[in-house]
Parts: sequence; structure tokens; C-alpha cells
Amino acid sequence: MDVKEYVDGLAKGAREASRAVARASTALKDAALEAMAAGVLDARDELKEANRRDLQAGREAGLSGAMLDRLELTDKRIDGMAGSIRKVAMLRDPVGRVIDGWVLANGLKVDKVRVPLGVICMIYESRPNVTADAASLCLKSGNAVILRGGKEAINSNLALHRCIAEACESVGMDGRAVQMVDTPDRAVVNELLKADAYIDVVIPRGGAGLIRTVVENSTIPVIKHYEGVCHTYVDASADVDMAVAICHNAKCQRPGVCNAMETLLVHQDIAEAFWQQMHPVFQREGVELRGCPTCCEMVPDMKPATLEDWTTEYLDKILAVRVVRSVEEAIDHINRYGSGHSDAIVTSDLRSAERFLDEVDSATVFVNTTTRFDDGEQLGLGAEIGISTDKLHARGPMALEELTTYKWRVIGNGQLRE
Repeated sequence: MDVKEYVDGLAKGAREASRAVARASTALKDAALEAMAAGVLDARDELKEANRRDLQAGREAGLSGAMLDRLELTDKRIDGMAGSIRKVAMLRDPVGRVIDGWVLANGLKVDKVRVPLGVICMIYESRPNVTADAASLCLKSGNAVILRGGKEAINSNLALHRCIAEACESVGMDGRAVQMVDTPDRAVVNELLKADAYIDVVIPRGGAGLIRTVVENSTIPVIKHYEGVCHTYVDASADVDMAVAICHNAKCQRPGVCNAMETLLVHQDIAEAFWQQMHPVFQREGVELRGCPTCCEMVPDMKPATLEDWTTEYLDKILAVRVVRSVEEAIDHINRYGSGHSDAIVTSDLRSAERFLDEVDSATVFVNTTTRFDDGEQLGLGAEIGISTDKLHARGPMALEELTTYKWRVIGNGQLRE
């Protein structure tokens, strides 16, 4: 295969399709999404069979339990994909929305209006539901998208893409609006990252190695979905029962996802009472604890933490834990070692909560709830294409508005500049 010719074909097709999608009516885009959701449900057996092949290959390749969990397509997850697509269809179309506007003294009418980004290249790992989320969000926001999933999910992704392409074409939309790289050849990724004549933005979603590779090799602007080194801080005034429930959910519900807790900080005044209840829960769940010296004294089977543990996204049932002396020390730890993704405080002290919200420099900050809520669908955005840890052009869960930019419209009636 001529890799450059292959990539140019994808990228040129996406660029041509993007012009039509940008002009598409809300009704047409929503019809495509409804057809896509119905197609996913109709192809349930095909999707599960394709996914079975991926899971088998993953087990043979030695993928971890957490990674296999991310990869698996159950009936519930297939229903969830279709439901998420339909939620996106119900959301307000951002394209053409006037963000701001005014009339100048000379009579010129100035508007700032949302428009699509154009062509998006999405490079991601493991989770097949990202294919459906990315396709639906890009279509609704008037963009074309080139999808490149990980080799571990190639059969699942190709089966999903067939549903998506058929859905687009069934309502008269250019099927090239959503394209899927159908080869695991890494040379294709390198060529995509240089296709700046056709692609407007690259969004990588996966492990740190993938993100670094994309950033270092791309000639196209990149919005990073970087590591989720997420923290929960249990303050001195916290309700212990609430804190235990939140920490259990944040770590154990799905440890292999980016918004799972990776470091737990506990105030020294509540540490003993907290660990008496928390430790048996983590023991039952099989969570390996790596702690500071104070924590190791309280919990005999805890391993000593290293400096590397404070900056590690485990994506597994491993947790770094530390006792701190104050909310200030907790905030300092998070800002020093965290990745700016999702961080939470459990507290009954309003001042501590407000200080945490104001001073923790992360994309999403929580009070008295779990970091697992940092998700586009959970926060009412319908779905997400990723969670950006950048500050430009998007931050936090990226949904419809974050997949648009804006342009200025200036309307006059003959005014001339003096």
C-alpha cells in the first residue's frame, strides 16, 4: 500500500465532505444521527461478534483486565452507544449560533458566530464507544472526521463504521463525512499528522505515549486528552461514610478510565477514623495501596509509595495515598503532581470547599462527589469526544461547542473607513 496515497485519499475526501456537512441543516444532521443509532442496534450481533474477535486477540496479547474491560462491547454498552447518539441529536445545534453582536456608531452590524472546525482527525485507543461518540459529535457540529482507533479494537471499530457510513448515505449525507482508517499500520498515523493541507485539528485520546507521539510529530494543531492523574482529598471535616462511598466509586467502579481516582489524600485529623472504614473496602476490591510513611504505619499491608507513584496514571486497581496536614498541603500536592484533569474534595467546611474550587488548577473540580462524573454525558453534554487537559482551545469534556470555532460577520450599507 502507498501510505501517502491512502492518506491523501482519506483527507481529500474528508475535506470535500466537510463543506457539505458544514452547510447541512439541523434536520438532516439529526436524521443521520437517528439512522446511526438505529443501525447500531440493528447490527448488535455483528458488533458483538467483531468485538469477540478483538477480545480474544487482546487476551492472547496479554492486555490487562482493565484494558479488556474498556474494549468489551456488552448489550448494555451497545444500548448506551445508541442512546448517546440520540442524546446528541436532541442537543441544540451550535452551528450558526450568534455568540455576541453589536452595532457600531457608523451603523456597521458586527456578529460573532459559531462555525465548524472543518476536518478533525481523531486518534484513540481501546474503547469502541469513542467511535460512535466522535462520529455523532462531529456530524452534529458540522465537521467531517477521520477516525483512527487502536489495533486492539480494529474489528469492533470497522463494524461500527459500517453502521455509521450506511446511516449517513441513507439520508443523503456524504458518507466521507465519517471515515475510518482500516489498517493498523503506524505509518498511516505519521502521514495523517502531516496532512495539514486538509486536516484542521488532531485530537488524540489514549495513553501518555500516544499523546507524546502525536504532539511531537504533528504539523497540525493538537488538542490533548492527556493523563488523568485524578485526586480525591478527604478534608478534616468530611463525613466519613460519604468519603468512603465517594472514594470507593472513584477508584473501583471502572479503574481503567481516565476520570478514575489515582491518588487519595486524607487530612491527618480524620485519617485514622477514615482508614478504619476505607481499608476493608479496598481490601475486598483487591486494590493495591501505595502510601506515605504515615499511611504505612496506619495500614500494615500498604506498600511504600515512591515519587513516581504521585504522577502515575495506573488505570488499574492501584492507588497512591498520602496523609496531609491541611487543605493548603492537599492543593499544593494536586497542583504539583496532578495532570489538570479531575480532582475532588470531600468536606463539610464551606471555606475549604471554596478554596479548593478556586485554587486547584484542573479542568474539572468537584465538591462532595466522585471524579467519575467528569464525563460529557454525565454533565449533560450528550457525549464527549475527549476530556482536554489543555487550556487552548478547549478544556474539560469536549462536546458540541468545543468542536466549533467562530467567525466575524460585519454587515454594512456602504460605510467607508476614513
